[in-house]
Amino acid sequence: MALTIRNQIDGKVASVVPGEVMAVVTVRLDGGGPDFTAAVTAEAVRELGIIPGGGVTVLIEATKVSLATAPVQGISIRNRIPGTVTAVTRGEAMATARIGFAGGRELTAVITREALDELGVAEGAEVVALVEATDVALET
Repeated sequence: MALTIRNQIDGKVASVVPGEVMAVVTVRLDGGGPDFTAAVTAEAVRELGIIPGGGVTVLIEATKVSLATAPVQGISIRNRIPGTVTAVTRGEAMATARIGFAGGRELTAVITREALDELGVAEGAEVVALVEATDVALET
């Protein structure tokens, strides 16, 4: 199945914390790197057979990736991925930034051109990609 979601990263389920309505799933990336946390419905966990040790693909829309220019403390966002900007494409209103991180992987972020300029995001810049657990989908 082809998807328009730019960020597709393979891993294995490290843990599943079940809840009545939602579950928290921790995914360990193949080949190392930061773990990803996904908050998904309990129904999806059951229907997709998401269990520890099972293979999954982490799916994150590029518009759900925010950027910070330094590590962020005191924030509820679970997924904080440090990396280096490898490419920037500037549009009139929006921009894309590709962020290289552990294991030779990349995340794509789509942010406003104004934010890109204010933060000084350019090729070679060190950034932290931020993704809410509720913005992480899983595919089995």
